[in-house]
Amino acid sequence: MSAEGDGTAVLLIDLQNDFLAADGAYGRAGLGAPSLAALPGRLAPVLDAARQGGVPIVSAQFTLTPVRGGLPLISAHLRERRSFLTAGDFQPGSRGHALVDELSPADIVVQKVAYSAFYMSSLEFVLRALGIRSLIVAGILTNGGVASTVRDAHVRGYETFLLSDGCADFDVGAHDIALRSLAGISRALDCEQAAARLDATV
Repeated sequence: MSAEGDGTAVLLIDLQNDFLAADGAYGRAGLGAPSLAALPGRLAPVLDAARQGGVPIVSAQFTLTPVRGGLPLISAHLRERRSFLTAGDFQPGSRGHALVDELSPADIVVQKVAYSAFYMSSLEFVLRALGIRSLIVAGILTNGGVASTVRDAHVRGYETFLLSDGCADFDVGAHDIALRSLAGISRALDCEQAAARLDATV
């Protein structure tokens, strides 16, 4: 894995209060899982090591754009699956949209509108401007935003390191299947290994 000068960044996917906090959009709807709640504590040492080594932290954050009246633009697919989403949820500038406190601050925040953080976002512009070619990826959901982003990174020529215990899904089986399906295009590390490698760059 490369060091900061060789173009590495940590990429966080959807680790936001509206997903993870008890008073966030998903928490209010009674949606959560212990595996998701454990992620900030596991990832904090990785981000500490990245900061010490000067490795940029990019947070890709799911975003719902409000229109007149405050209601958000929501795709038909998402509205069907998450009918509880309403005005203010995942809105830029809100507490719910923000990266969870345990992992803040990120160096750069990218608004994402779909599963993949690359789709119709500024992510690739940011990575190219920073000279990034290698990504350490973590977040939620393993079989959703994480897997889609890793696959898109692969077809764009980025080297990826997927943190096996730094991502999670509501369904542990879906998490495990996603990790196996990505093994051919991404190297797996756990959070302890990633922190140790980043520490070695200091």
